[in-house]
Amino acid sequence: MEIVLASNNKHKVAELEYFINEMCREKGIPGVKILTLRDIGFTDEIVEDGATFEENALIKAGAVAAKGYIGVADDSGLCVDALGGEPGVYSARYAGEPCDDRRNNELLLEKMKNVPTEERTAHFVSTIACVFPDGRKFVSRGECPGTILYEYRGTGGFGYDPLFLYEPYGKTYAEINAEEKNAISHRARAMAAFTGRFAEEITK
Repeated sequence: MEIVLASNNKHKVAELEYFINEMCREKGIPGVKILTLRDIGFTDEIVEDGATFEENALIKAGAVAAKGYIGVADDSGLCVDALGGEPGVYSARYAGEPCDDRRNNELLLEKMKNVPTEERTAHFVSTIACVFPDGRKFVSRGECPGTILYEYRGTGGFGYDPLFLYEPYGKTYAEINAEEKNAISHRARAMAAFTGRFAEEITK
């Protein structure tokens, strides 16, 4: 069985590979090969014009399924309460094209500079979509709450990780290691919901 991850983001691919491999091991699913868009020579532009994370994840996974593969795609982002949910589905391109983590973070800090600590709540969202070549599809969702800091902390992770404080650890996503992040992140929570449904679908 071949699963194609519909992403060119190496950080997302690494996390999704980890979760899918763990799922296969725990569920006793043998012979799963995980591929990327590059592996299958997919060069088409995927226009992510959905209004929600779920819609965008389905668009990406569906583009892969149209090529005859099982497509799995994550669409995720940061939602800041004081900004009415921004950057939301525009998280990757918040500061415009081309996508740039540093510029996105600087824009977020600028917009949040006068927001008091108690109002800097936010949450990361991950939706993981799976689309099969025969048209079957489903989406799972996970969220992780946190607080937006006034300055960068940590050098790990990617995206908004250096500004996102996970209160139970007292650390940002960028200050925790991959094992810690994979235990509590929004993507981990989405994948927890994803695994059972995926196992059901492939054994039909």
